[in-house]
This record gives sequence, structure tokens and C-alpha cells, in this order.
Amino acid sequence: MSMRTFRVTVRGAFDGLTEDQRAALLADAAAHDVLRAAFTPEGTLTYDIAARPAFVFRFSATGEEEEDILEATERAEAAAEAWLTERGYGFKNLRSSAEDLSQAPLSKRQRRAARSAEA
Repeated sequence: MSMRTFRVTVRGAFDGLTEDQRAALLADAAAHDVLRAAFTPEGTLTYDIAARPAFVFRFSATGEEEEDILEATERAEAAAEAWLTERGYGFKNLRSSAEDLSQAPLSKRQRRAARSAEA
């Protein structure tokens, strides 16, 4: 069986932050800028606390079967919750979405490369 790659996005909003917590997030904002966003096994957090209280975690995971995406999503949500809880950040409206990259449509460049390889 071939290995599947999953991308899991966990979204939410900070809730009930103290002034010190908000200041800490603002001080560390450059490290969590959307331009540094990547899907990684340990997860990447992005936010712009100066603009809005929303945040996004991006995780990558693998599995052998299509159903493994459910476990990957649960692990990603648990990891996001743990990160926030460990730092004492309140949060709300946590939701996630996941994509199985083996099911994603090929881009124009990928289709062209596949045709070239077959010829």
C-alpha cells in the first residue's frame, strides 16, 4: 500500500487573553507570520494578533488508508489544544479541515509532466 500525505488545518480564536499574554504574542508575532506558514508534522502556528484574535495551525501527517485522515485530524486538534493550554492561552471556536493530497487534482504543470513521462 502506498503512503498518503494529509494536510490538516486547525483554526480558532484566542479568547480572554490578559494584557501580558497579548503583549507576549505581539512580541513573538514575527516568528508566527503567515509568510512563514508551512505544513509540518509538529505544526506551524500563524496569527496576526494586532489585526484580529484568529490563529491557524498547519500540520502534515501520513497514513496508509483513507480513514487515517480522521486520526490525523484528531491528533492535530489535540496538539493545537495542548500548545495553547500549556501556555495558558484561552481559545474558542476550534475547528479543523483536512485534505488527502493523493485525492487532490493535479495542477497544469503536474499534468504536463505526467504526459511527458508517459510518452
